[in-house]
Amino acid sequence: MPMNGKKMVVLLTGAAMVSAVAVFSGAWGYVSGLQNKPEAQLVTGSERAVELDLLSQIEAAAAKSRIEPVDARVDSVWKAIPGYNGLEIDIEATYQAASSKKRKAGEAIPYVYRQIPAKVTLNDLGDQPIYRGNPNKPMVSLMINVAWGNEFLVPMLDTLDAEKVKTTFFLDGSWLKKNPELAGEILKRGHEVENHAYTHPNMSRLSRERAELEIAKTQDLLKESLGVENKWFAPPSGDFNQQTVSIAKARGLKTVLWTLDTVDWKHPAPDAVVQKISTKVEPGFLILMHPTDSSSQALKGMIDGIRAKGLEIGTVSQTLSPERIMPKGS
Repeated sequence: MPMNGKKMVVLLTGAAMVSAVAVFSGAWGYVSGLQNKPEAQLVTGSERAVELDLLSQIEAAAAKSRIEPVDARVDSVWKAIPGYNGLEIDIEATYQAASSKKRKAGEAIPYVYRQIPAKVTLNDLGDQPIYRGNPNKPMVSLMINVAWGNEFLVPMLDTLDAEKVKTTFFLDGSWLKKNPELAGEILKRGHEVENHAYTHPNMSRLSRERAELEIAKTQDLLKESLGVENKWFAPPSGDFNQQTVSIAKARGLKTVLWTLDTVDWKHPAPDAVVQKISTKVEPGFLILMHPTDSSSQALKGMIDGIRAKGLEIGTVSQTLSPERIMPKGS
């Protein structure tokens, strides 16, 4: 075959491969539709080549950047660990955004991302307690258990407001019954409010009937007094057994413990609390606190220490969700 013929075959083959990729991605319809734009009677071959080159760049970036999802699993130590969604470039959406924007030469492609759902979630793992979030997710949560300590609640809420942090308060039912206005203030400020039993008992020592009453009574009160649809149950003092987890699950609740404890009920120096949390915190950690003098004074430093490690702070629901923390601007 003559040399010019060989070059033509190579060019045609390359064009066919790009076209095949475009068809596969769903963006080819957009490319081929360029000829039918009402604002342009004719699309030149060079314009079409530019569009195909753009699509090729996006496809190549998508192949390199794809992150596979991580399924939820049961760990021998941490028990139920939630999954974490994967991430990929949405080729068609990116292509349309980039081509319609009429980017200047050398201007970055505005990539559009979408999540790849994990196939196995916490709901698939059965009756299992949860001690932490997925270690691939750069988020942690402050679990604030409330059965006493009213004098420190509003100062802590003020600090959380100032730092633009939302987190989860687990309320003892008997405390909620006595303090509906204060509980309402927690909710009003945008925090998650959940179940900490009714009389702060050791759940593992209770009969099945009594254990169910402890959970159900607070669950009902959360609904009646605050309009909250309860999702999580935190056993008082971290004391529970399999019966506890099963009862909670039967009521639509997941049993959640903690990864890292401030031990603030012993009233340690605030600086010591900040040092402990800042040093030990890792992605997915659930940090146990109470409305005490120690945690109230340490809260700002704890938040600073957590953020210094590149971690976001969210509610328990956000931290244990498989939802991915998306790239900025996506």
